[in-house]
Amino acid sequence: MEEKKHVGIWIRVSTDMQVKDDSPEHHERRARYYVESRDWQVVEVYRLEAVSGKTVMNHPEAQRMLKDLRSGRISGLVFSKLARLARSTKELLEFAEIFRKEGADLVSLAEQIDTSTPAGRLFFTIVAAMAEWEREEISSRVSASVPIRAKMGKPLGGQASFGYKWQDKSMVIDEKEAPIRKLMYEIFLECQRKKTTAERLNELGHRTRNGSRFSDTTIDRLLRDTTAKGQRLANHTKSIGEGRQWITKPQEEWIIIPCPSIVSEELWEKCNAVLDEQSTKRAKRGRISEYLLAGLVKCECGTPMYVFSTAKKFTCRKCKNNVRVSDMDNYYQQVLKGYLNDIQPQMYVEELEADIRVKEGLLSASLKKRTQLRKKMDELVPLRVSGDLDKEHFAEIYQPLVTQVHQLDRSIPELQAEIDLKRVQVTSADHVLKEAKGLYKAWSSMLFSQKRPIVETITEYITIGKETIDVGIHHVSSSSKLTSQHEFKGSWRPPA
Repeated sequence: MEEKKHVGIWIRVSTDMQVKDDSPEHHERRARYYVESRDWQVVEVYRLEAVSGKTVMNHPEAQRMLKDLRSGRISGLVFSKLARLARSTKELLEFAEIFRKEGADLVSLAEQIDTSTPAGRLFFTIVAAMAEWEREEISSRVSASVPIRAKMGKPLGGQASFGYKWQDKSMVIDEKEAPIRKLMYEIFLECQRKKTTAERLNELGHRTRNGSRFSDTTIDRLLRDTTAKGQRLANHTKSIGEGRQWITKPQEEWIIIPCPSIVSEELWEKCNAVLDEQSTKRAKRGRISEYLLAGLVKCECGTPMYVFSTAKKFTCRKCKNNVRVSDMDNYYQQVLKGYLNDIQPQMYVEELEADIRVKEGLLSASLKKRTQLRKKMDELVPLRVSGDLDKEHFAEIYQPLVTQVHQLDRSIPELQAEIDLKRVQVTSADHVLKEAKGLYKAWSSMLFSQKRPIVETITEYITIGKETIDVGIHHVSSSSKLTSQHEFKGSWRPPA
């Protein structure tokens, strides 16, 4: 039996929102009914009552929730609306990034966001990829000026390398740091150990610019920096995204700017020759996939197919079946186009919306009835106080009203949860439709790192036969009814 998904419920109600319809109890019941409708299990409730949403990240309950998330105790968090999670946009983005890294889900009932659904995952994957693609487009335009500024010798931002400083927009030698930088090369050439070099510098009382002790990582970076031998590199690296590593650009794009040297070119070359030799000995060779569909392609016999040689073919080692990578990529792009054109869950959406209207009518009637009952209860109390109603008669009239109000207090959140679930399904499908329109147009110019998560999210199977390729794509809906009716499949035969 498959284990139920463990989730937490987040309850935060500020002091000015302590009314019946926005009470902590109401929020919790609504969330619990939603969790039950998804067949999940609530394992923890995080309560931040009468707490401002301006900043919550450091609140003990928030830290407890994040600890449970990282330990695997919970794999999702349900809350009534984004503003209840946090009002600060910065903190909302921080929470979202933490949950993304942990592979966990966020569910906001008011905004109909549920990243546990196929549509929700696809929506956020597409949005992230498209946003990154747009950032790349903007970045490429902005960075066009970098080579020009570099050739002119102008600063491109950032600190000068250790041993140097910026002075009147020119890089000059720092008389305090340069001797330490030179000594670093001399010690390393003698001992040929980065850690030993760092330890000796530290023992001599030397520290980095920010006052930290030297480490083997710092030593490696500074020894390899060509600035020390009089060649400052510019426009040689670029970021591949916030929070990700920097990569080296093709060498033809580098700009080499002469600068004052701290060590001779001979000393620099000797030290780097040692570093290169050590790096070669330690390097572990492994296969790094460069193919978009790697790991997803299987032979009709059930064996995974990989690219084993320079022939650029997915090959089955068992039966020698194969297909060119280029053919597979081109066909997949055709399937993607057909898939995006096929996303037309209008009947499903209309059915959901009709059901939502019915339940919203029932919800409105229930809220109105509860208001009427409360008003009647309020009218009875003065009659009892004045003596116009005796104790027995008052109880006979008042107690059934109390019972009915309590029943409505239980049923209203449950009804809201049912509406929440259906709205999530409608909104997810609608968002995917909107984002899908621009996806195919941008596909050819998107980076591998942007395409791959989308491929992994939507691809159910790729089966290679002797003369056919079958591709199955997950539908955006989490509804099995919709999937069975609208599942998109593609089949290809190689040209004669």
